[in-house]
Amino acid sequence: MGFTKTEQPAVMVILGPTASGKSALALAVAKRTGAEIISADSRQVYRELDIGAAKPSLEILGEVKHHFVNEKNIGDPFTAGDFAAEAVERIGDIHRRGKRVVVAGGSTLYLEGLIEGFADLPPANPEIRAQLLEELERDGKERLYARLLERDPAQAATLDCTKSQRLVRSLEIIAITGLSVTELQARGKLRQKGLSFITAGLAMPRPLLYERINRRTDEMVDAGLCGEAEKLYHNYRPLLAERKTSALQSVGYQELFQYFDGEIDLGTAITLVKQHTRNYAKRQLTFFSNRLTVNWEHAPLNSSELEAMADQLAHCWPEKAEEGFTRISSRSIKR
Repeated sequence: MGFTKTEQPAVMVILGPTASGKSALALAVAKRTGAEIISADSRQVYRELDIGAAKPSLEILGEVKHHFVNEKNIGDPFTAGDFAAEAVERIGDIHRRGKRVVVAGGSTLYLEGLIEGFADLPPANPEIRAQLLEELERDGKERLYARLLERDPAQAATLDCTKSQRLVRSLEIIAITGLSVTELQARGKLRQKGLSFITAGLAMPRPLLYERINRRTDEMVDAGLCGEAEKLYHNYRPLLAERKTSALQSVGYQELFQYFDGEIDLGTAITLVKQHTRNYAKRQLTFFSNRLTVNWEHAPLNSSELEAMADQLAHCWPEKAEEGFTRISSRSIKR
């Protein structure tokens, strides 16, 4: 029997920077509670991004139902708005089947769209967009990023200036409305109707996080990341040339594509993967702190800590959303 509307449980969201252990914790909680997992990872949804996307193994996917993993082909359009809308529908379906939901991931816009809903942002303006793209080509992305940093520093802190799509869109919104994205989000953001969320954010001291990122990058390389990237490089040359898919421009792949283009050597490419991943983790933490309400906890550092935290989360998960959520601890965590 499914849950009634008033008995619908809260959705547990396990978030944090890359390499903080979100997926492993979500799996452990799901096993204890019979929950299904919704992946809030913008790359795991694509079938051919495996090693570089830190995708769950086929064995894990067989143990617990995962949503938004291996569902799209590279090149298929799939935005944060698409994810939020589809995730809400699936959460309702899972609840009607009498199960709970764990959302796990670190894609900032996916999580914001699902938990908070998006502000009513203006549609694209072709003339303004064309002007910004012309400036991008003429002056370079650094110049446009500096402009955004001055006008909307909170939004700029969440962006990678090498990714021009969100940069141009942010400046376009300012030109159209006279307001920054941050201002519009604060004015117009609405929570998803009928859903309640509880968050567990995984944090650890920055040096330890960076060490884990570096180690995981080496493990990915040993597992065949270069071969995976080379296959993508040859199969999707037109998309790469046109820069029409953000999945192929993401960290871990774009650096190796530079290597295949002969721009850098392999050692430099791997060093850049580590550096850019650390930069990405910093932007994730900035975004979560500025745009979401998160119960931050110390990330488990070994299997025994993982099992203990999974037990605590499963035990604290309320039967009904209105019962609230007991924090695991009130310790101050430096991020």
